[in-house]
Amino acid sequence: MIEIERKYLVNSKDYRSLAFSKSHIVQGFLNSHPDRVVRIRIADDKAFLTVKGRSNSAGTTRFEWEKEIPTPEAKLLLELCEKEILEKIRYFVRTGTHIIEVDEFLGSNQGLVIAEIEIEKEDDNIEVPSWVGLEVTGDIKYYNSQLSKSPFKEWKV
Repeated sequence: MIEIERKYLVNSKDYRSLAFSKSHIVQGFLNSHPDRVVRIRIADDKAFLTVKGRSNSAGTTRFEWEKEIPTPEAKLLLELCEKEILEKIRYFVRTGTHIIEVDEFLGSNQGLVIAEIEIEKEDDNIEVPSWVGLEVTGDIKYYNSQLSKSPFKEWKV
């Protein structure tokens, strides 16, 4: 129930041809407080209720609890969610012993592409492909719950 992950920006579309699978995801937040995030997610034909706790100081580790729920119920819960519903295409790419999940955001966050790598221990060695760029682990503006409040299209670059 502890999630350990690293996040990176993506600097090319090379991951698309390397992906062994992809998924369409729609998600919203019933609560996006930093101490407790409650998310509703529909990924293709499956739906989930997820609760996440506050990240550690490095942003790599936090409590996560997830339960599959009926998709019709998830659709109703999405109607109760905060401001912005996120939509993205997630690509799954194998690298060494890890799987990289690459999120291509749509809608208000279009143009943002983030790679996430879940790891077993914080000091795990990760083989980072050349198309993975700047690490943004711990930068809260890249958290999905924050992207729903402050979408990428509103950022001043």
